[in-house]
Amino acid sequence: MKKNIYPFTAIVGQDKIKKALILNAINPSIGGVLIKGDRGTGKTTAVRALAGLLPKIEVVKNSPFNVDKNSYLEYELYKTDDKNPKDDIELDKIPMKVVELPLGATEDRIIGSLDIEKALHEGIKALEPGILAKANRNILYIDEINLLDDNLVDILLDAAAYGVNIIEREGISISHPSKFILVGTMNPEEGELRGQLSDRIGLEIEVEGITNIEERIMIMKRREEFERNSEAFNQKFKKEQIKLQDRINLAINLLEEVEINETFLEVIARITLEHGSEGHRSDISILKTSKTIAAFNNHKKVDDVDLREAIRLVLGENKFLSERIQDIKRDIENRVSDES
Repeated sequence: MKKNIYPFTAIVGQDKIKKALILNAINPSIGGVLIKGDRGTGKTTAVRALAGLLPKIEVVKNSPFNVDKNSYLEYELYKTDDKNPKDDIELDKIPMKVVELPLGATEDRIIGSLDIEKALHEGIKALEPGILAKANRNILYIDEINLLDDNLVDILLDAAAYGVNIIEREGISISHPSKFILVGTMNPEEGELRGQLSDRIGLEIEVEGITNIEERIMIMKRREEFERNSEAFNQKFKKEQIKLQDRINLAINLLEEVEINETFLEVIARITLEHGSEGHRSDISILKTSKTIAAFNNHKKVDDVDLREAIRLVLGENKFLSERIQDIKRDIENRVSDES
């Protein structure tokens, strides 16, 4: 039976969560999202609802790893002795999906397992794909990510760093591509996230429960309506879903054309330094996020509004930051004016 998912466009409020998820669907190189907040604030609902908006990707037909043609040809796992892998490759277009990693998952379930007996006696590299295989070119979602065991965190870090999952047993090694958008949710009261994993995630969003009475009433009504007849409820939001999906697809196609000017690059560099950001991760995250926001807004050039929203998403809400952006821009413009 097909599982009905709550429509993304029916979610009330929580605009930052929704925007961060949409931006990663448009531009996976942003690096994923970490959503922090109390229980019952709609974190999980938003992530699962994203599945209904995700764009289609081209894959080799029936591939358990969602590989494209290049990966199919590159990895020896897909090659056989009696057939040239370049012959008769059938391609298909399928929607990206949200793949959930349960907290109780074992290492074998995540990375996959090898049939050692078949490999040793028949000379066949037999792999039972794991969660990382399913997550390739998709969204890997981990609820309560801060409670994940350290050894599983290390596995995710390796896969995220190299874009490859390697399974090694009894001297036998098999690898397959594993490039995914990591989305994690957590309640900060239940412990912090390991720094190495937090550093791998592009956007970090803090959310709170909705305090507006009218919006809270709307949430109750919509949830009740969905539970009473989910198919009718989804049909009600079908046009909005299609409209948003089309906007995401247009943004994906526009993204490579988006440009950002030198002034904005200097604003980014100076604001992250003043914010005390270590390294260059924040600079790069703001750059990618601002260009993705511009594409979503159908802009070929990043404007002031695009940049400000990107800075808020990466560095958080801060009145000081907003004031400093304007001051820095003014300083740059005055300097350029004096030089000319």
